[in-house]
Amino acid sequence: MAAGKSFVPMFIIGGLFFIFGFVTWLNGSLIPFLKIICELSEFEALFVTFAFYIAYTVMAFPMAFVLERVGYKNGMILGLFIMAVGALMFIPSAQSASFMFFLSALFVLGSGLTLLQTASNPYVVHLGDIKSAAMRISVMGVINKSAGVLAPLLFTLLVFSDMPSVTTIASADKELMASKLIAPYMYMALMLLALVALVRFSPLPELELEQSSDDTQKSIFAFPRVVLGAVALFFYVGIEVIAGDTIGLYAQSLGVENATALTSYTMVFMVLGYIVGIFCIPKYLSQQKALLFSALFGILFILGIVLSGTNHTFFTPLPDTVLFVALLGFANALVWPTIWPLALEGIGAYSAKASALLITSIAGGALLPLLFGKIASFATMQGAYLLGIGCYLFILFYALRGHKIVSWRNSNV
Repeated sequence: MAAGKSFVPMFIIGGLFFIFGFVTWLNGSLIPFLKIICELSEFEALFVTFAFYIAYTVMAFPMAFVLERVGYKNGMILGLFIMAVGALMFIPSAQSASFMFFLSALFVLGSGLTLLQTASNPYVVHLGDIKSAAMRISVMGVINKSAGVLAPLLFTLLVFSDMPSVTTIASADKELMASKLIAPYMYMALMLLALVALVRFSPLPELELEQSSDDTQKSIFAFPRVVLGAVALFFYVGIEVIAGDTIGLYAQSLGVENATALTSYTMVFMVLGYIVGIFCIPKYLSQQKALLFSALFGILFILGIVLSGTNHTFFTPLPDTVLFVALLGFANALVWPTIWPLALEGIGAYSAKASALLITSIAGGALLPLLFGKIASFATMQGAYLLGIGCYLFILFYALRGHKIVSWRNSNV
């Protein structure tokens, strides 16, 4: 697609990626908040991430079926509408202060996002040369994570503005506190419905995808680069959610003030990582090398979390160990943008099914944080971050070899 013709679709898709970020990274603030009002343990509080991200696994292939029937543009419209319903479900959830109601609302929000992401990610990949797709996804990432910076700050401002400290909150009336969630999610629902109208009447074109280079392969599981890419994304999303959604809990356990806003630090470092991708890919850095360096930085920062203490060596408001959690955002930034084009190259008309399989990998955001919470309950939260080493090692494998495998039979590259 020509650059001029791709500007309007990129602008619209950029708006959708902003919504992805705002809705997704609001969970980082929601977790410590619900931990207080619903009187949860740290492990129980991480069911917020489970309910939200498990929707991607449960709904990805049904949503791909819907996408093949209604098309990519109508799929985006339907996804936005489902998300608006999920946002509105927070009203009765807040009124009842029921954790199960909150989890149900989060599942519906995640279901709408599943359809929206299954439709929009192939758009970005196929709006130009696939060799520069990581650069375009990095642009979307800056938009997405900018929303991730904004969401925790707005949440803290709207919900905690008249509450001086966490200790005050802990002794306050829980139902009154829960009611403070009504306004933010009402605004979110209205914003989502406005986007439904915007996409409906926009000139967003339908994707026209070429047939795969190998029409004899009927199952998406016959493409090793897609399957291994999904596994790599499983580990990536898991460690990304751990970095973004547990930083508040970890800081809270260390007595750091305003812990509910700390997800913004992780998002700032992700934005910096995306900026590197925008300016360096593909001119100075190939997609494969960007993924390789991301994995290596991730391993380095995990070691920093575990080996550093609560002092302030780096002259930041965060203890060193918490700062390294935030720095994982920089390591994670280019993983999603690089795996998608590496996995989708040569897939053609199989893109919807490939996208659905890659989207199911977001289950990593549901399962790995729970595993993190369980490890933390038996050991320490600081030590639980070692889980990330295994995640980055598989991402490293995919960067070095996994994305090149074209046959399960002989693992040719």
